[in-house]
Amino acid sequence: MTQTEIDTGTDELLASRQGGVVTLTMNRADSRNALTLAMVEAMAAQLERAETDNGVRCVVLTGAGKGFCSGGDVKGFASAANAEPMLPDAAIRLQRRLQRDTAGRLRHMPKPTLAAINGAAAGAGLALALACDMRIMVDSAVMVTSFSRVGLSGDFGGTYLLSHLLGPAKARELYFLSPKLSAEEALAIGLVNRLVGAGEFNASVFQTAQALASGPTIALGYMKENLNRALSASFEECMDIEATHHIHCFQTADHKEAAAAFMRREEPIFHGR
Repeated sequence: MTQTEIDTGTDELLASRQGGVVTLTMNRADSRNALTLAMVEAMAAQLERAETDNGVRCVVLTGAGKGFCSGGDVKGFASAANAEPMLPDAAIRLQRRLQRDTAGRLRHMPKPTLAAINGAAAGAGLALALACDMRIMVDSAVMVTSFSRVGLSGDFGGTYLLSHLLGPAKARELYFLSPKLSAEEALAIGLVNRLVGAGEFNASVFQTAQALASGPTIALGYMKENLNRALSASFEECMDIEATHHIHCFQTADHKEAAAAFMRREEPIFHGR
């Protein structure tokens, strides 16, 4: 399967496509892939492109080198403190847009998203990983919220995501005290789906991404919306939207292929239609 490189407009974010899988790689290995404005803007643009491209059926987010993402660029913050500051309201508008267009899009786009956590995931980097539908983590990596260590309250949806994944008490502990979680601890409390040794990590990520990309894309998108709504809607509301989505799925080519394959006693081949 041929891999095609995608121009992101910056060396700080790499993008490639292999079949129906788009991989976005945060590419500042010397700073453990700390986020910059250029990187986040490019990520937002590539995620929008992936969401609207019907040929893309899964998005993988990972980091270059030995780290996933260390969060915001603290050194850059220090330099910015001595420069001409952005007015607070303008900074808030920018931050809200970037959060919605990255973490928000990873969480809500009607396609599976997979975080390939190849190293430490901290701060906003951790939040981006948690915004993905699934997480595969190398067994030597760590997770840490980090914000209390730098006098910040947190961003990119991490407080929401941790509260829903772990409950309010554990989320408060991880934010207030900022302990480093080993890969084993992260797996034990349900923050990751799978731990993999370094030697098998890339193959495991590829296999999982291809499995997601070869699934019934429309049905998976509806499943994702159902599961997201289940966190806040009533039981009756969830059943209503399930019914709507379920009936729509009956009309898809993928369902018809699955029904025909069942009669043939063969595995279905889904095309995302």
